[in-house]
Amino acid sequence: MLKKLVLFDIDGTLLNMGPINRSVLADALRAVYGTEGSTRTHNFAGKMDSAIIFEVLQNGGLDEKEIAGSFDRARQTYIEMFRSQAGAADVTLIDGVRELLDQLRERSEVMLGLLTGNFEGSGRHKLKLPDIDRYFPFGAFADDGKSRNDLPKVAVEKAYRLTGKRFSNHDVIIIGDTEHDIACARTVNAKSIAVATGTYSMEELEKHDPHVLYENLSRTDAVISEILQTTIN
Repeated sequence: MLKKLVLFDIDGTLLNMGPINRSVLADALRAVYGTEGSTRTHNFAGKMDSAIIFEVLQNGGLDEKEIAGSFDRARQTYIEMFRSQAGAADVTLIDGVRELLDQLRERSEVMLGLLTGNFEGSGRHKLKLPDIDRYFPFGAFADDGKSRNDLPKVAVEKAYRLTGKRFSNHDVIIIGDTEHDIACARTVNAKSIAVATGTYSMEELEKHDPHVLYENLSRTDAVISEILQTTIN
C-alpha cells in the first residue's frame, strides 16, 4: 500500500548540468528577443525557468508585456535547442542518487515524483541523459505554476489522479538543494529533506530550518529511514 510521496528537485539535487544550460538559454533568448539580458550572471538556483526568463530579460531592459508576448516561443525555442545540444557528457549525477532511486523504486509503499523549476520538456531530457527519467512517472514542473510554492499542490493532485490516494502532510517528502525547496514544502506541511549538493552550503540551508539536512544523498539507509518515518521530529 502506498504511504509516502517522495518529490525530487532536479538541478543540484539529482544532477548537475554544467554551463550548457545557461549558454543554451542565452542563445534561445537572443534568437527570440534579440538579447540574453543577465542570463550569464543571474542566480538560477531554486527558481522556475519561467521566472528566470522574465527576470533576466527585465534586467536587460525589456518590460513584462514585451517578454510575455513572445514567452511561449522562447520556451519552445529553449527546449528544442537544449534537447539538440545537451548530451550525456554534460551531466554529472550526484553522489548516491542512483543507489537511492534503485532502492526506493523497489518499495511498494513509496511513490516517486518530481517537483522542479524546470520546464517539463527540458527537465525530462536532463533525466534521460543519465537514464534516471524512468524512475519518475510524473512531476510538477515550471509549466504547472507561476511559482515553486504552487507546485506541491499540483504534485499531490497528479499523484491522486494516478493512484487514487490523497497524500497529505508529512506523507509528502520534498527533497531539494535550496531554500526554495524547503519553503515550498511548508505550503502543504510536507517534510523537507535538504541536501547541500547545489550552490547552498550546509550552514546556509540550516538557517531555513529543513526537517532533515544532509551533505548529499549517499547515506542511502539513513535517507530511506527518514522518508519512511511516520512522524516529523
